[in-house]
Amino acid sequence: MSSRTRARRVKTTAGVHTVQIPRQRGRRGAQPFVIVVPERPSLTREALGFVGRGLWAGRRGLAPAGLAVLAFAVTGVLHLNAWWSGLVLAPLALVPLLWVLVMQRRRPASGSALGWRISLAALATLAAGWMALAAGFGPLAGPLPLLWLLIWLAAQITWFFVRRTH
Repeated sequence: MSSRTRARRVKTTAGVHTVQIPRQRGRRGAQPFVIVVPERPSLTREALGFVGRGLWAGRRGLAPAGLAVLAFAVTGVLHLNAWWSGLVLAPLALVPLLWVLVMQRRRPASGSALGWRISLAALATLAAGWMALAAGFGPLAGPLPLLWLLIWLAAQITWFFVRRTH
């Protein structure tokens, strides 16, 4: 049997599908072409895709969750690289309280507007204080993980009620 007509075995990795294309003869047959064979994704990939599409669709509603996870990771890195960064972040915890005082002086509010200002300033002060403590002592030290969870839940619940939905 001639080597031109004999089938050759090509080694491929697992999961790769090969297609045998017969040899083209003549001038017209020399044109290159590509065959695309779609692969069926695994069940794990399908599940991850489903979860990813759901998270992407609700990305605006989950903004506080993303910021909370980012703050947790950043404070962990800050603690490992520069524990003294907690001392730098500590004065920033007073900024929301100063904001309330300045806003009350410039644009006085009463009733529910004043309640919202005070509540949001308290939540922001608590979050900034947590960041300073977590950067100094580590985000997993003592009651800091529980405090992180409570701040995140409060921010997430507030976000769901306050944000505009389309």
